[in-house]
Amino acid sequence: MIKKSKISNSINVALLASVSAASAVSVSAYAEEESANVERIAVTGSRIQRQDMETASPVTVIDAGAIRAEGYNSVDEILQSQPAMAGMAVGSTTNNGADGVAQVDLRGMGSNRTLVLLNGRRMVNSGSGADSAVDLNTIPVAMIARVEILKDGASAVYGSDAIAGVVNIITKKDFEGFQFDVNGGATSEGDGENIELSGLYGFNTDRGNFTFGLAYSERKGVMQGDRDWVEQGESSFIPEGTLGGKQINPETGEWGDREYGYDYTQDSWLQTPNKRYSFFANGMHELNNDMILSGDVLYTKRKSKQMMAAQPANLDLKVCENNIKQDDCITLDQAMIDGGVAADEEGMINYRKRMNDVGNRVYEQETDTFRISAGLAGVIDVNTGMDWDLSYTYGKNEADTWVHNSIHQGNMEKSIYANQDAWFGGDPMSQEMIDAVSYTEQTNGGNEQHVVAGVISGEAFDLEAGAVAFAIGAEYRHESGYYNPDPVIVAGEGTAAQQDPTDGSFDVFSVYQEVSVPFTDKLTGEFALRYDDYSTFGSAATWKIGLTYEATGDLMLRTVAATGFRAPSVSELYGGNSGSYDYLTDPWNNEQDPQILVNYTSDEDLDAETSESFTAGLVYSPSYIEGMSLTLDWWRFKIDGAIARLDVQAGLDNCFAGDASACDTFNIGANGDLSDLTNPLTNVGYQDTSGIDFNLAYTFEGLGLDWKINNDLTYLLNFEQDGVDYTGTIGGMYGGYAEYKNNFNLTASRGDWSVMYSNRYIGEMNDVNTGEDISSVLYHNISGVYHFTDGFSANVGVKNLTNEEPVSVTSGNEAGTVPEVYDTLGRQIYAGISMKF
Repeated sequence: MIKKSKISNSINVALLASVSAASAVSVSAYAEEESANVERIAVTGSRIQRQDMETASPVTVIDAGAIRAEGYNSVDEILQSQPAMAGMAVGSTTNNGADGVAQVDLRGMGSNRTLVLLNGRRMVNSGSGADSAVDLNTIPVAMIARVEILKDGASAVYGSDAIAGVVNIITKKDFEGFQFDVNGGATSEGDGENIELSGLYGFNTDRGNFTFGLAYSERKGVMQGDRDWVEQGESSFIPEGTLGGKQINPETGEWGDREYGYDYTQDSWLQTPNKRYSFFANGMHELNNDMILSGDVLYTKRKSKQMMAAQPANLDLKVCENNIKQDDCITLDQAMIDGGVAADEEGMINYRKRMNDVGNRVYEQETDTFRISAGLAGVIDVNTGMDWDLSYTYGKNEADTWVHNSIHQGNMEKSIYANQDAWFGGDPMSQEMIDAVSYTEQTNGGNEQHVVAGVISGEAFDLEAGAVAFAIGAEYRHESGYYNPDPVIVAGEGTAAQQDPTDGSFDVFSVYQEVSVPFTDKLTGEFALRYDDYSTFGSAATWKIGLTYEATGDLMLRTVAATGFRAPSVSELYGGNSGSYDYLTDPWNNEQDPQILVNYTSDEDLDAETSESFTAGLVYSPSYIEGMSLTLDWWRFKIDGAIARLDVQAGLDNCFAGDASACDTFNIGANGDLSDLTNPLTNVGYQDTSGIDFNLAYTFEGLGLDWKINNDLTYLLNFEQDGVDYTGTIGGMYGGYAEYKNNFNLTASRGDWSVMYSNRYIGEMNDVNTGEDISSVLYHNISGVYHFTDGFSANVGVKNLTNEEPVSVTSGNEAGTVPEVYDTLGRQIYAGISMKF
């Protein structure tokens, strides 16, 4: 048993509680024998230690028990199943372009506008390099005690990136003994297997506790072609190749129109494979009766892969003048000419080929993320509960990525010019040809973060209704990132678009203060003010005003108004120029291909995004229905000066109509020369979104059982971005913005066992491009937990019990749907055991 003084207990309660509303019961129990001022904790969204758990800001809490019962395999899966999430956060079902990362998208406002904290402190951005958001893969599910989601703007408390809200992940700590867990599952199709093995060990000392954990998880892939509902895709890039849009018949040697497209779905994953190895630790040691040292460490190695169809090569080849063979051009034989193969006015001809002989594109990543955070906390005045906290947090992420079976465009052109018969004859490529044109693309990147912070909090003075509580602090943060593309890509010699390296950093110094004022016994005000000074764009001042009013013993009203900001990231400031083949229409008709190369640029002079947020709602716990409570909150977020790219198509059209400024902005040359077409990042975007959140929680006894009901509903009133209304729409570029999303949960328990039924509803939407009606979907889940002894339990469950197929979306991004919105795996069965010694 740990022996602690009353002073150290006061510190310990704040540390153990961290920032959790979910811990109110355990913290109060821990502090029962102490004086009343011990029962003070901090809640996500504030650094003020307080006794009252209800604040003006709405917070959702998901504890470890719910995570286990519902069979969640990753943090992003936990978060993205919540109704408050929208848009298209990348994760395990993102096969194209995500590099294996997993993110959260609160309100659909973008993953870079949701701040992710670990134990109340910032988590380093992570991914393939110079990233603007946290890769949730770095945080193993096994280490999570609970996840807290703050659903209003919190820049006045936490600074940049908290425009849409905050996700605070609290790890297991103050553990004694040894616990071993095994969890795994698979789909009813016999694929998509996943497993997690974890061990937790903790021990007490006379002055503290130390907790250590190890976790290993593996997720196997699922192919698109292994699901009957996936419709055959069709691409104009075929293994036989096309020249000038014509195709050769290998059997007859005749040239003619292309007869079929290539089905790329057979070579793409629905669920991407992933392996993770993690170590984590938490420690707390009482240095003396007035001071405690605490800290946590996290290390995660991720190995992940994605796979797509073989590289599509798209080359413009030179036809020899007068059709006389030269070393740097091709000639057209009579069969080609008879089949309609012809050069354009500039003597060029387009050659397209799906490089199946080389092999599928296999994207591979290996990332290492390390984070350590240490803090000293002490008490200034035990009577008022005034205390102080100093902390240092360091995070580093390094990544190596590979793209196997890439194509070197320059070498391919040389090979074709040297041996055009082998390329255009319709026969398979020889090994010599494959070796000449293929290579493995290699890149590396990383992110680094240093944070030094200090805060003093406590009670300043007493009013008639109670004490005025405060927190005042300062923080210094340094962020850096880099990304080095393969030299072939930097040189523009690959079939993928050219890209330059990224490298940069910034510093920010911040001061802030919070005050909680009990105006009356029923009315409390919460006020926050923060000033951030950046080495890049300058400074930002943000504020927050919150009010809670206890109208009756059953009803509390609450409201918050706040301003916020998001500082431009390293990649937005210092990102190397990169090419993108966008689908555009050339008004001058110089470019016949619908995919036109656009040069994406960053800007060191970008300003910060600014925001306003408003919430107003109520918390109602009717005294006449014991165990019932409900919350209802209206919310609205507005972002101005959002960092975004311009509308290239509008720029082309305006330039064509005679707008010289549009020509200059997009680097459009004389007579529609698009060879240097550019789309810069600027502060021109905006977002305006609003909605209503409703929660009903009810615990009661009946039929000899203990029952729990929980229902979460989000009704999206509006989501507008850059002049487009996305409310109730879905598409492959932006994801889903369903008007109605609902989660329902019913648990029955008695003694050692519990059974849970839950469902998740995603409302109907319209295809953002075609206007087609997209039907709603309802997923059903069941699970059960049985405790054989105090230290041994088992759980089993089925997700998507009725094997609902994803809804077809014409403008979807993968497999004819949007995998980031709908369940694409089908019925999944999972089970696990937990043993504690």
